[in-house]
Amino acid sequence: MTNNLVVILTAFDLEYQAVREKLIDPRLHHHDKGSLFEVGHLRGSDCRIALGQTGKGNHPAAVFAERAMQQFSPAALVFVGVAGALWGKTKLGDLVVATHVYGYHGATSEDDGAKARPRAWETAHSLHQLAQHIARSDDWMQDLRGEYTPKVHFGPVAAGEVLHNSRHSYEARWVREHFNDALAIEMEAAGVAQAGHFNGVPVAIVRGISDRADGTKNSSDDADWQPRAAAGAATFATHLAKQLIARQERNAMNKERDFPSHITISSSGIAGIVARDVHNSNVTVATGSSPTATDLSAELRGLADHLARVRANGAVDDATYKAASEELDNARQALETTEPEAKSKAVLSLKRMRGLVDDVAELVTKIATIITAVNSLS
Repeated sequence: MTNNLVVILTAFDLEYQAVREKLIDPRLHHHDKGSLFEVGHLRGSDCRIALGQTGKGNHPAAVFAERAMQQFSPAALVFVGVAGALWGKTKLGDLVVATHVYGYHGATSEDDGAKARPRAWETAHSLHQLAQHIARSDDWMQDLRGEYTPKVHFGPVAAGEVLHNSRHSYEARWVREHFNDALAIEMEAAGVAQAGHFNGVPVAIVRGISDRADGTKNSSDDADWQPRAAAGAATFATHLAKQLIARQERNAMNKERDFPSHITISSSGIAGIVARDVHNSNVTVATGSSPTATDLSAELRGLADHLARVRANGAVDDATYKAASEELDNARQALETTEPEAKSKAVLSLKRMRGLVDDVAELVTKIATIITAVNSLS
């Protein structure tokens, strides 16, 4: 993981420019498959942003997000842009931060009509909590220009492949019948959320309301509200990124303070050790120095043993065990090479493994510790 970098993606140029205005000294970054990013800093922060434009649609957004995650191993990915409001629950210019994303086009067609088979992805708890804190503080709005004061809403976002501009069409009735708690509707969040799930990267969706998706789209309101909505979403998203990186830096400092290392020799020659971890007769001392490849090899073997025990206890099924073991092997193999991207590849594999076993708390904690150790390799 790149500890101080957050990927921000947008669908359209208006949204892209709203984020780019926040970046200091953006530099062009070329992906080897042709995708382009601009990487810059946020003012007053150690946070770096990798900014990319996906184009519209869940499928392009998913592929682009996958490339961004593979390229940068970010601390998080935020999708920023405009969206249509649903059922009059939000006003033009307000923001919607997704608590979860509905992929609403899943269905089965039967003799008595279509039956919904939706997918849904929840926003990572830590990102959701941080976004709520930012919304409560109102400090983020100091960077907005003009008299525009948006309200931030938290709730579901519906994502499909249809541009909605009706209250009465078949598609509008379908969304109303099956997803009537959704606050906004758009066309990219499901793809991005799926990519984040596969890669173990936290994803946040921040949308500014630019129209009502009720037949009034493409009116004169669009010209007024699209730039405002995009600017509001960009401002909130960059504050979220800055706060996320600042929190990670504080946590890292606290961990260093919490695990000091010193050895006191008594007159009898007995050493008293302040240790990081004690497992049976094995003591791991927090020396403050970077871990070695040998240390990590031992940690990965221990993680494999832990995974096997969890499987034996029935906490994970055979398919999950097999997939998680493959990712663990990939991480081990990456760390055995000397190629420049070895650390990045290992971290990505471990994050995928963490995503596979995210309902087994002790495994998630152990994997997170190993990811931190890999990132600290010299």
